[in-house]
Amino acid sequence: MENQNVVQLDFGFELEPAKTPIPNLRPKSFKKTKSDFVLDLMDLLQSPIIVYPSQWQDAVPKDLLNNITMARMLTRMRGEHMASLTEVVAYMMPRTFESPMPSEWVNIYTWCGLQYAKTFKKTGQIEAMEEVAPQQLSEYEMGLLKGLRMWIYEKRRKALKDSMKASMPKDNRPCQDTQGELFSD
Repeated sequence: MENQNVVQLDFGFELEPAKTPIPNLRPKSFKKTKSDFVLDLMDLLQSPIIVYPSQWQDAVPKDLLNNITMARMLTRMRGEHMASLTEVVAYMMPRTFESPMPSEWVNIYTWCGLQYAKTFKKTGQIEAMEEVAPQQLSEYEMGLLKGLRMWIYEKRRKALKDSMKASMPKDNRPCQDTQGELFSD
């Protein structure tokens, strides 16, 4: 094989090589990632449904409650770590029976109801909701909605974690010196 001549071209740039920062030197451990995945999956499937505490909380339609798991999955697929719009409707419905609400919350409730009807193809509801629901929410109303969605999300995850802790069997047996037992004569 012949010696090849290598020529280095100098373009006259006096720049230091760019240093790319490494944002996360310690990536999540596999065990932590697996634990988060399991908690997220359990959250989607088994978390309790949070509704406004009222004497009307049993008035939420079963159809709406049955669609919450699917709505949670759709929300999670969009990468959102917050409650679904369907959960917002379920939470707010008992509150609407209590007393009149401020106009911004009425707009949020009806807009979320319209989104629920569109998502689950409730044609009769869509027609009725389009008459009363706003086409879009103001920035202020979107901020209120986001705050409520985050609050519901945190409440349901806390309730799930509490129920998981309560269902864990407690081992009250005293710790034994197993190594001493293994090597004793």
